[in-house]
Amino acid sequence: MKQTKEWVRVLKFVLFSASAGVIQMGSFALLNEFTGWRYWPCYLISLLLSILWNFTFNRRFTFKSNANITRAMLLVLLFYAFFTPATTVLGDWLAEDLQWNEYAVTIINMLLNLSLEYLYQRFVVYRNRIDNRKK
Repeated sequence: MKQTKEWVRVLKFVLFSASAGVIQMGSFALLNEFTGWRYWPCYLISLLLSILWNFTFNRRFTFKSNANITRAMLLVLLFYAFFTPATTVLGDWLAEDLQWNEYAVTIINMLLNLSLEYLYQRFVVYRNRIDNRKK
């Protein structure tokens, strides 16, 4: 039963992350195609939009947590304090200097984010505060 719940949680996380991915890729495409900006500001803005979306839905529906929202957001901010600069600098280097396709770089970053963020939220942010939200 416990393993089934965990797989359901993973599936929900992936589905909500996919919806955040649509937001991220859509906003990235708009910024990339219509602003003439370098890779990094387009990626950074689109990442921030997807983080807000994903955090809100996963807290409520995936982890069903009543964890202190300020604490949870600060922990997520801590994750992104490392993840964002690393993927922004690496992505800019791959897209601008090595001339990799911007969309391929963004997809790689999104897949990396999906796996690392699930593990971080599951075992750090909501570790002992899962399925305790009152309806």
